[in-house]
Amino acid sequence: MLAAKTLALFILTALAEIIGCYLPYLWLKKGATAWLLAPAALSLALFAWLLTLHPNAAGRVYAAYGGVYITVALAWLWAVDGIRPSAWDVAGVLVSLAGMGIIMFAPRG
Repeated sequence: MLAAKTLALFILTALAEIIGCYLPYLWLKKGATAWLLAPAALSLALFAWLLTLHPNAAGRVYAAYGGVYITVALAWLWAVDGIRPSAWDVAGVLVSLAGMGIIMFAPRG
């Protein structure tokens, strides 16, 4: 149950970060309205707050979060940008998730 909650929280955190960065990208690179910067800032604030909800030490949370971020970013690549991840992308996701699992759920003495 703890692993599922942790993973769900990491996924929400990654989505908040990606949205917070994607909206300015749309403004800077795609000519979208600058009004997107307001929800982008809110999304990044949500991202920072979500990281504080983990009971583990901040450095461990940040390190493990990277693995989930990679996974969600490649899902975003496929769902939003319409680019299917390669087999190498998927291999990288599996390695990063294995690292996240080790960092977050290894027994501590």
